Amino acid sequence: MAFEPGKIYAVWLREVKRFTNSKARIVSSLGQPILFLVALGGGLSAMLPGFNYLAFILPGIMAMTVMFTSIFSGVSIIWDREFGFLKEMLAAPTSRETIVLGRILGGATTAVFQGTVMFILGMLFTGVPIPPLMGIIGIFVLMTIFSCYLVAAGIAIASVVQEVETFQLLMNFLVMPLFFLSSALFPINQMPSWLQDISGLNPVSYAVDGMRGMLIGTSTFTIAYDFGVSLAVLLVAFLAASYFFNKTSI
Repeated sequence: MAFEPGKIYAVWLREVKRFTNSKARIVSSLGQPILFLVALGGGLSAMLPGFNYLAFILPGIMAMTVMFTSIFSGVSIIWDREFGFLKEMLAAPTSRETIVLGRILGGATTAVFQGTVMFILGMLFTGVPIPPLMGIIGIFVLMTIFSCYLVAAGIAIASVVQEVETFQLLMNFLVMPLFFLSSALFPINQMPSWLQDISGLNPVSYAVDGMRGMLIGTSTFTIAYDFGVSLAVLLVAFLAASYFFNKTSI
């Protein structure tokens, strides 16, 4: 694949502008994560004296914010197909991998922005001490990798699905199980053994675990392992997105 930064930037900019022009989408995508943090986190913290459950679930809530924004960004492919813009993009003198990369980076930019807002709000609400600079950088790097492979997964699915309604049903079917069957809300070592096995196969667990380790110093796996698994998932997701986008019909 030839690297075409100008064309990647054009696709990226379109995705970012589409997001920033929808103020309702920016606000509404934060509603559910804030509700989880305040209601679930606050309620369970009161039931677990001596354990800062709010600080524990903050990385999970950040991951939830990134998940919703990232994976649902794939719906833009269906809208572009519906209104004929996808046909124009595919007819442009550029590789489809360039289009996929631009869309992934655009979707990840908007998702990381939302995750950053949730990070700031969560720090203020939970009172978690500000981590060291390298920890903050690591959190945002891992958040970006996490977002990129979720956007890629959304692109792969949207390249196959033809209807917006079907895409939304599939995403709801995938997102919530991925979230609840990860380490976002509960420590892996406190789960039943069968649930630990499922959580260990869930890539979301490693993104959450890495961010938690860098934020509050508590993690099940090593930070290097969390990054390694996330990068491997990103590679697989990008290859899948490129393959299915190449096969998409218009």
